[in-house]
Amino acid sequence: MKHVTVLVIGMLLLVLGAQGAIRLLADHGDAGLLTWLPGGFAVRLACYAVAVVAGAALAGWGSRKARQGGHGR
Repeated sequence: MKHVTVLVIGMLLLVLGAQGAIRLLADHGDAGLLTWLPGGFAVRLACYAVAVVAGAALAGWGSRKARQGGHGR
């Protein structure tokens, strides 16, 4: 069950990061969830990119572990 939780958290990070990065690229003034973050466009875009990479890694790891653990009991 904990691997499925990691999978869901990874997918959420992936979606929120990708959506935020696309929003920021389309409109540089709309920072979305990272409006509070100082540093401007480049820092916000880098944070969204880190969220995408971390989300993809977590989702992939959670998916592999959930499949290995005999999830269909």
